[in-house]
Amino acid sequence: MTATTATHTIAPPPASGRRLRAFLRNPMGVIAGLVLLLIVVASILAPWIAPHDPGLVVLAESLAPPSLNHPLGTDGNGRDILSRLLWGGRVSLAAGTIMVSAAIICGVPGGLLAGYYSRWFDAVASWVSNMLMSLPQILIIIVVIASLGSGLVPTMITLGVLASPDLFRLTRSAVIGVRQELFIDAAKVSGLSDFRIIFRHIFSVILGPVLVRSSFMFGMAIIAQSGLEFLGLGDPLRPSWGGELSLAFQNFQRAPNLVIAPGVAIGLTVMALVLFGAALADSLGATRRTKKGNWTPAPSRPTDGAPHDDAATGSSPDEPEGPLLVVENLAVSYPGEDGKGVVVVEDVSLHVRRGEVLGLVGESGSGKSQTSFAILGLLPPEASVSARRLRLDGQSLEVLSEKVMERLRGQKMAYVPQEPMSNLDPSFTVGYQLTTPMRHKLHISRSEAKERALRLLERVGIPDPARTFASYPHQLSGGMAQRVLIAGAVSCDPELLIADEPTTAVDVTVQVEVLALLRDLQQERNMGMILVTHNLGVVADICDRVAVMRKGRIVEEKPVRELFSNPEHEYTRMLLASTLEDALPRQQRDDEMGVTR
Repeated sequence: MTATTATHTIAPPPASGRRLRAFLRNPMGVIAGLVLLLIVVASILAPWIAPHDPGLVVLAESLAPPSLNHPLGTDGNGRDILSRLLWGGRVSLAAGTIMVSAAIICGVPGGLLAGYYSRWFDAVASWVSNMLMSLPQILIIIVVIASLGSGLVPTMITLGVLASPDLFRLTRSAVIGVRQELFIDAAKVSGLSDFRIIFRHIFSVILGPVLVRSSFMFGMAIIAQSGLEFLGLGDPLRPSWGGELSLAFQNFQRAPNLVIAPGVAIGLTVMALVLFGAALADSLGATRRTKKGNWTPAPSRPTDGAPHDDAATGSSPDEPEGPLLVVENLAVSYPGEDGKGVVVVEDVSLHVRRGEVLGLVGESGSGKSQTSFAILGLLPPEASVSARRLRLDGQSLEVLSEKVMERLRGQKMAYVPQEPMSNLDPSFTVGYQLTTPMRHKLHISRSEAKERALRLLERVGIPDPARTFASYPHQLSGGMAQRVLIAGAVSCDPELLIADEPTTAVDVTVQVEVLALLRDLQQERNMGMILVTHNLGVVADICDRVAVMRKGRIVEEKPVRELFSNPEHEYTRMLLASTLEDALPRQQRDDEMGVTR
């Protein structure tokens, strides 16, 4: 009987609480937020707290100094300056909201789609953006005001559209910097749609920079609207900060102090907006530098280079006894610099049956990853893919649309990557990343998905599933993250599982546990599994068959025992000879050589 010690763990605080504390630790952000709050509240309550009617003209009190009745004095027409500033704040805030909203609507979605899809949409959207930037804004505004009048809405919408290229370029560059991250590939493999990936995973990355730029833009909108009023292009009957500043300059010789109040209102609001936007972005954690990872394609499917008889691959996959996955004569090529295609995978054929583990062995650059991405439908657009036969559970993959492939990924075929930390989105909790594919694929409720996720976390050996469920990826160790990815891979009950070097990023002591877990899950669910590895010991331990790949081709494929006992191809023999299984222990070798350590 084993004694156990009870441990009490405290779940990590919710994301909203951490972000609020991070914001409160920034004194400049807090002060700026309070100033903005005061300005917004005062502007909204202007009809009730303004001491006078902002349009009331009393010529007898023209240019009156500050007093109890007029705390900031009066302007050249005898109107109360404080009242006009309070009402003018409503105009300035409305102008900024309209302009920023128009710029975000026109710029951010276009930047997201252009950065994610590239190609023709990026070219067209960039051309439109460059055209808008080349237009003379002042001339456009004058034309709009002359045509539609000095109304606030059309003027600020026009300014927003003209300013949208700024947000478009910012968003596009941020998306390009993150779209090749491994957690985006992992989201694709889990079966999430492009729309969900763009507006949930990628949008969270660009949110911080967009907030900062939007706060700058809001301030510029206030300055632009005030400038138009100052130049006399606004409505003279509408109280505004720019209008008050214009009247103050008209009476500058007689009352120079009149420029102070509207000038302070404009400057203080713009400065508070900039500081508040930067502090808010920092608290969201979205302005952090994202380390740009090299694009690592997914693991490749082992392929059978030897000819196959009907019993192996020729039987109809529509029949129950047929292979789960059939690939025949797969080829992948890319356009070269000289215009000719560069072939990276050629004449690859393989099959995987239900309940079977196929080991795929080959050196780096042998085409394993390209083969895998071709089957998953995740190769880049410039890749050229052809196959005589490419079927999963009797369904031809080469004729399917991207929407159909999204439904297959995650539910029919899943993927366990070799770099767990890079394949988890740092912006979302483990629970969110586990439950979202299940809710999307299995059409279950949030509570059902959470219960299922907790059971999966317990099944893969997580000691405290609830705590891990509420944690972010950076709070996990490498082994824990790998177990989370395994749980996510099997969460939607796939029939084919691809594991790409699943023990590379974990400690030696954890490798055996991870491999045993994969084997147990594969047997429990009767999945077909492809294990990509360089460790022939792992192949001998858990694989049923092994395929050896070199220079884009399968050079040998046999049952594991037969391949180890009777390798035929020279490259296979070289791999087996390099395992150093018969080498002397280091200490004995050093003693024989007279080496002291």
